[in-house]
Amino acid sequence: MQTVVERELEMQLVLSPERSIPVPARLVYRTNDPFAVHVTFHVGSDLPVNWTFARELIVEGVFRPCGHGDVRIWPTKVGGRSVLCMALSSPDGEALLEAPSSPVAAWLERTLRAVPPGTEHEQLGMDDGLERLLAPAAGDDLWLRDPWKDSDDTPDTGA
Repeated sequence: MQTVVERELEMQLVLSPERSIPVPARLVYRTNDPFAVHVTFHVGSDLPVNWTFARELIVEGVFRPCGHGDVRIWPTKVGGRSVLCMALSSPDGEALLEAPSSPVAAWLERTLRAVPPGTEHEQLGMDDGLERLLAPAAGDDLWLRDPWKDSDDTPDTGA
């Protein structure tokens, strides 16, 4: 059974040190995709902007700067309030977003209760899938038996 942990919140898209605009966002975690988090930004266009990255990245980013490349996350204070910064980079452009730390941390805690760190692989059913894949099927005994076991090692001389 899949569990979905969602949280809608307002982030700030930082345009310059003096100016930012609000961006509605939705954080989503699905237990059937246990290593990933999904963030959807509603930026005023017809289509929302979707990002998917490792849950581990945001777990670490709540406490210290982490990530490199397309997604970087770090905690900081802005105007006396705790925020989580997300720097996102793609071929289409770059964005710096600030999310209020408390709602993100509360959502993240719910994901960690749904699937504790280190148990993500259990959600994928890989062990069950491998067991089914490697289980002998009907007729396998014909292919797996020793073909020489029942022979008498003497060449057939009859013509």
